[in-house]
Amino acid sequence: MPAAHIPIHAIKGRGAATRLAHRFSHDERSAYDDGWGTLEEGVAEAAELQPLATEVRFEDVKSVLNDNDSPDIPFDRSLNPYRGCEHGCIYCFARPTHSYLNLSPGLDFETKLIAKRNIVEVLRGEIGRKSYRPSHIAIGTATDCYQPIERELRLTRAVIELLRETRHPFALITKSSAVEHDLDLIAPMAAERLAAVYVTVTTLDGDLARKLEPRAAAPHRRLRTIRTLAEAGVPVGVSVAPQIPFVNEDMEQVLEAAWEAGARSAFYTVVRLPWEVAPLFKEWLALHYPQRADRIMARIHEMRGGKDYDADFATRMKGSGLWADLINQRFVKATNRIGFNRERIALDLTAFRPPGAVGQGSLF
Repeated sequence: MPAAHIPIHAIKGRGAATRLAHRFSHDERSAYDDGWGTLEEGVAEAAELQPLATEVRFEDVKSVLNDNDSPDIPFDRSLNPYRGCEHGCIYCFARPTHSYLNLSPGLDFETKLIAKRNIVEVLRGEIGRKSYRPSHIAIGTATDCYQPIERELRLTRAVIELLRETRHPFALITKSSAVEHDLDLIAPMAAERLAAVYVTVTTLDGDLARKLEPRAAAPHRRLRTIRTLAEAGVPVGVSVAPQIPFVNEDMEQVLEAAWEAGARSAFYTVVRLPWEVAPLFKEWLALHYPQRADRIMARIHEMRGGKDYDADFATRMKGSGLWADLINQRFVKATNRIGFNRERIALDLTAFRPPGAVGQGSLF
């Protein structure tokens, strides 16, 4: 695989190794050996590359709430303030969405980010309709709502401020410690059963996390975030997703550490490789784990009916077959032993009050 010739230090801090052409591209370029040292020249050029800068673009959206009717997803609506994600998780199932923007699901996904600058105004209009009925909103289900650009743009905070104003329940999921900056909003809402937070901890191995999720918070920092949230009275859950055979093998240790930090609910999924995620993940394996790449992909194929991915609702989250069953058994035994998921996080849907028009005061 030509991409495996890229020096790892040339992509330091990024998950993908290349700007893989998206599935709608008319042209695709790849390295080749013409006998005149072409590949070696490419390696030398890559070694001289400067670190890739992050570029933020802005868009005005027409809608922000996504209705969910998938039977394997536990929330009714979701919203994502950003497209693309600087965390650079190589396994991210949202990478193929950059193809619709004529951008690469590879390096473009983590370096060319789209911020929905009018998200609060549009959301205010959507939840202010007479026909609107409150339902659970999940924030950050596709791309992380607390990725690094949130520190400056604060779109997620603005969304939470509107939800606080309207007493609308929500849950969010993140790999970032930046969620702590909004505890002044989240903790009071949590006290009224209007907010919950889930933190993803894929592994406790810092070296692996740096390769797998290069710009997300370190594992020990995520555990500290769980503790901070729990001590503030926020219901906290932990996601140990995705489970990747022969890559992150410390599920039980992650669950124990998360429980000790204060998480009381947990869930997992197995790795999903839709569309361009499959070749990107294979590039990543060839770069970081070439000796076990074939074995890892063989187990993934075993869970996906012999394919890189199967989008069937019944199996896409957990997989099927012997290996998927083994992962599920490990999760169930560990969570039962530790004490997870004994109480459901129930948010209050009855407190919602529709927003007033912008600039309109209230008599009450």
